Amino acid sequence: MAAVVALEAAAPPGALWGLVQDFVMGQQEGPAAQVAADVKSGSYTVLQVVEALGSSLENPEPRTRARGIQLLSQVLLQCHSLLLEKEVVHLVLFYENRLKDHHLVIPSVLQGLRALSLCMTLPSGLAVSVLKAIFQEVHVQSLPQVDRHTVYTIITNFMQIREEELKGLGADFTFGFIQVMDGEKDPRNLLVAFRIVHDLISRDYSLGPFVEELFEVTSCYFPVDFTPPPNDPHGIQREDLILSLRAVLASTSRFAEFLLPLLIEKVDSEILSAKLDSLQTLNACCAVYGQKELKDFLPSLWASIRREVFQTASERVEAEGLAALHSLTACLSRSVLRADAEDLLDSFLSNVLQDCRHHLCEPDMKLVWPSAKLLQAAAGASARACDHITSNTLPLLLEQFHKHSQSNQRRTILEMILGFLKLQQKWSYEDKDERPLNALKDQLCSLVFLALSDPSTQLQLVGIRTLMVLGAQPGLLSSEDLELAVGHLYRLSFLEEDFQSWAAALEASGTLATLYPVAFSSHLLPKIAEELCTGESDVAQQDGPTKCCRHLHCLQALSAVSTHPSLVRETLPLLLRHLGQMNKGNMVAGSNEVIAVCQSLQQVAEKCQQDPESCWYFHQTAIPCLLALAVQASMPENEPSVLSKVLLEDEVLVAMVSVISTATTHLNPELAAQSVSCIVPLFLDGNTSFLPENSFPSKFQPFQDGRPEQRRLVALLMAFVCSLPREVEIPQLNQLMRELLELSCCPGCPFSSTAAAKCFAGLLNKHPAGQQLDEFLQLAVDTVEASLGSGPSRKEAFTLLLWVTKALVLRYHPLSSCLTTRLMGLLSDPELGPAAADGFSLLMSDCTDVLTRAGHAEVRIMFRQRFFTDNVPALVQGFHAATQDVKPNYLKGLSHVLNRLPKPVLLPELPTLLSLLLEALSCSDCVVQLSTLSCLQPLLLEAPQVMSLHVDTLVTKFLDLSSSPSMAVRIAALQCMHALTRLPTSVLLPYKPQVIRALAKPLDDKKRLVRKEAVAARGEWFLLGSPGS
Repeated sequence: MAAVVALEAAAPPGALWGLVQDFVMGQQEGPAAQVAADVKSGSYTVLQVVEALGSSLENPEPRTRARGIQLLSQVLLQCHSLLLEKEVVHLVLFYENRLKDHHLVIPSVLQGLRALSLCMTLPSGLAVSVLKAIFQEVHVQSLPQVDRHTVYTIITNFMQIREEELKGLGADFTFGFIQVMDGEKDPRNLLVAFRIVHDLISRDYSLGPFVEELFEVTSCYFPVDFTPPPNDPHGIQREDLILSLRAVLASTSRFAEFLLPLLIEKVDSEILSAKLDSLQTLNACCAVYGQKELKDFLPSLWASIRREVFQTASERVEAEGLAALHSLTACLSRSVLRADAEDLLDSFLSNVLQDCRHHLCEPDMKLVWPSAKLLQAAAGASARACDHITSNTLPLLLEQFHKHSQSNQRRTILEMILGFLKLQQKWSYEDKDERPLNALKDQLCSLVFLALSDPSTQLQLVGIRTLMVLGAQPGLLSSEDLELAVGHLYRLSFLEEDFQSWAAALEASGTLATLYPVAFSSHLLPKIAEELCTGESDVAQQDGPTKCCRHLHCLQALSAVSTHPSLVRETLPLLLRHLGQMNKGNMVAGSNEVIAVCQSLQQVAEKCQQDPESCWYFHQTAIPCLLALAVQASMPENEPSVLSKVLLEDEVLVAMVSVISTATTHLNPELAAQSVSCIVPLFLDGNTSFLPENSFPSKFQPFQDGRPEQRRLVALLMAFVCSLPREVEIPQLNQLMRELLELSCCPGCPFSSTAAAKCFAGLLNKHPAGQQLDEFLQLAVDTVEASLGSGPSRKEAFTLLLWVTKALVLRYHPLSSCLTTRLMGLLSDPELGPAAADGFSLLMSDCTDVLTRAGHAEVRIMFRQRFFTDNVPALVQGFHAATQDVKPNYLKGLSHVLNRLPKPVLLPELPTLLSLLLEALSCSDCVVQLSTLSCLQPLLLEAPQVMSLHVDTLVTKFLDLSSSPSMAVRIAALQCMHALTRLPTSVLLPYKPQVIRALAKPLDDKKRLVRKEAVAARGEWFLLGSPGS
């Protein structure tokens, strides 16, 4: 009690004494928190608390002493930061002395020591003193789990703040911890203990003669066999223990002589989890081991890995075995050797080759793939290993390819060769002559060309992939090889009956064209140009559809190889010339052919986006040409050409819009400003000076002139100006906006008026806030209101309202709420109501031509959520107030909004909206039905508890809709019936017989896709309530 006497102070106040008595004698827990709070606030000191506890700490009854120390420990845990150094010294001495006390006292003593281990004022030497006392006086494994955890925490705390002192103990600290941990079984404690062992090793604590003991005390848990109890509040998983133990076992090479035999034993066992854990641990160990540690165990390790890959039925074990072999080889490759030392890598790889090579030559080829996988796993570990294995394996595989005549066997061998070639790509060689493939390149190229000439599609595909890998090796393909390769790819690109080879050939052409643009320019483009010219000059001698199909392949090949700037400068003129020649000679140009050219142009434009120079070249070459052709087509002619008629069709103009948009979105702002200074005056003033072949018979005036053909070309203006970067200033903007506004409300040509409305909306969306924007908006509102009331332009005015509303909704403009309210008002309109309902789909959807993020539009990230919050309550209110004949319009609008809303936003609102969604299923409009079903299906999966309240209605509605005249509705209804099975089984069981009978009918549906969904849904309902379902 010397420490207690030293801590004596003046007699504590009576209130403190009362709290102490209530805790110690009255067995109340509340006073401890009160005393700690008073000490923290300065009402009492720790010395006064000790004095108040004086009699309790000396009480002969162990339980009373335990309660007294427990109170002191709880106060210290809250107030350890207030302790002075002298106080800490006396408290440590006191607690160390109490470690010899009755076992009932020990838990409270450990809690006090835990508090003191957190003190930053702990004097030097006391951490060692405390741990020595614990190691000597406490048999830790006889304590309850929580107290053992306290001991681990004390050790962890001291290791963090007193590392050098603990290292001064030398191996005694390691031995003491081994005694503490030995026999630990609780997973909560093991996680902490494993972390301590890892720190002992990684922080270079002395292990002394106790390396094997430390290994034994941890390896006894390997492999981890732990199944968490159900509803475990601690959340400890088996994987947590596995990873923590693996970090310990793989942390030092000093464990190697003990660990490697254990791993070999577990790999050879019959337990799948033990195999996996052992192989993964071996993989981790190879990161810290060297040749010295592995030398004696390499034969056994290789034997075990080989057996698992050859014989296992588990893909996971095979994968881990291959990974372990890869790591072993990498470990042997990076070890630094003395001049007189044995190189274990060569001998190890020789054993691997000896055991695998002969399987590559077996006629039945049973073990050919496992052998190849083993060889490739080792070869992928280092350049040395790759060279060693490749030089010994590739000649053999080349020989086997020629020995086998069947295509499937050749394909297998070529796939193995491809695997080794891919590994060669990983390693760079400063000296080109060092490449091991150089000696085999002629044989490899010959083999690839044989594969490309084979009638087997699958062999062709592997040949194409092999050609791509060979081409990626610098200097491997000679000019003659490249000419042959391009010829084969050209031939395969025209295989009309084989989509796979055709698509693969195009992909390979694009990849290789990036690397060898001269070869493709010399050997491919002239052939394609000749093929196109044949059709342009004379198709009378050949079958028209066949020639059109070959032209389509030519166009796709041109776009595929446009992957290099120099090639773009050759392919783009070819595509444009072909488009311009379509109305000359005997060639008949249909819309499909023109659209195909435009699609190829768009693909070229996409490839040019990554290179600013190519992007500008494409823009200044293709856009004027397309505009010139379109302007020419819109001019009055006595006998309009076939192409002139085709170019003005809706589908063709839409395809041209895609080309112009793609070519504009990535333009440099300075270059875009040059372009806009030409194109806008073309449409406003008829200035055609920048167009090629600009001698037109009359002036181009799409806004002033009444010719509908010229008005249609406003779609091309929309594609350009709505794809420009926001910082590009558009000339004559005020005039342009007024002209667009006027055209958007002109009746007679929906395509032109819609294009004008979209263009106006796109420019509004990007326009910076200010007076000019307010003027444009007021002008738009006035125009809409003037035409929306009555007259021939109601539909056009509605379209303008819709697009302007969308432009403002996307940027959170304040006027958007007023326009949305106006749009809701139109839901009750007899003529425009259905269109207004469909308009909500447009407001919530992403567009492809205007108002896109790619086109630099201002699109706020959560505009859908905001629109939902602001407008759905009004939609619901409007529905309830509407007459019966317009209620479907409100349901359709609501369904469109909910269907495109992120489901996490919808789920909280589901209880209030579900009744309306169910009513929407009764609507006769197929669009409403389909939209609502699409909305409900994910909700059945994500909110089963809410949906189960309406299960009777859901089952009835879905079964009714499974007989809908619309195939899409039938499919969606059956998918919802399938999703219903995710609801609680007890809710669904009463409906099981009814549903199974009803789902028999769609099993005989005339559409295969409907029958497929019916089978899936009915099968799930059959299994409902069965064991294991």
